[in-house]
Amino acid sequence: MSIVGTVHANLVFGRRVRILADQLASLLPKNATVLDVGCGDGTLDSLILRSRPDLVINGIDVLVRPHTLIPVVPFDGNTIPYSNQAFDVVMFVDVLHHTDDPTVLLREAKRVARQAIVLKDHTKDGVLAGPTLRFMDWVGNRHHGVVLPYNYWTHDQWERALIDLGLGISAWNANVGLYPWPASHVFDRALHFVAKLTPGAQFLRAA
Repeated sequence: MSIVGTVHANLVFGRRVRILADQLASLLPKNATVLDVGCGDGTLDSLILRSRPDLVINGIDVLVRPHTLIPVVPFDGNTIPYSNQAFDVVMFVDVLHHTDDPTVLLREAKRVARQAIVLKDHTKDGVLAGPTLRFMDWVGNRHHGVVLPYNYWTHDQWERALIDLGLGISAWNANVGLYPWPASHVFDRALHFVAKLTPGAQFLRAA
C-alpha cells in the first residue's frame, strides 16, 4: 500500500465506515434481508449488524477478497445473480460511479429488491467537484485494484435517471459529514449523499 493509502486507511477509513454504518442502518427496514453490491470485505456491513442484529446481509463483488466478514459471492458487474425480489433491500455504497452506466445496476437492483434500494454516492456539483472526487476516489481505491472510470453524476443527472427508472426518493441526505473540520470544507460540501429509493413510488425531488 502507498503512503497516501496508508494515511487514508488510518485517518479517514475508520471514521467514514462508522458514520456510514449509522446512517445506512437507520434507512434499513426492520428484519430486512439485504444484498450489498460491491461489498468489499464486508467491514461496513459488520458495523451495521452490530447495531441492527435483526438484519441479514449478504454481499456480491467483482473481486471477492480472501477473507470477508459477511457471505460474499462473485458477480460479473452487470447482472445481479439472484431472482426477482430475492431481497428486501439492495444496497450500493460508493459503487455506481465505478460503472460505465449506473442505470444498468440500478435497474437490476429494482428487479431484485422487494422494498427499497439504499445507496451512498456522489454528486458532481460545485467548484472543482470533479477533480476533488477523482482525488478522493484515487486515494481510497487505487491500492485495492478497483476500476476507476470516475463516472460521477450531477444532482440533475441523478434525478433524471431515477425518474426514468421509476424510482421514488423516500430519503435523501446530502449532509453526510464524513470528514472532520477543516477537511470537511474541501471533501464534504455537497459531494456525498445517502438515499433510500422505493421502486414504483411517487418521485419526490431530492433536497
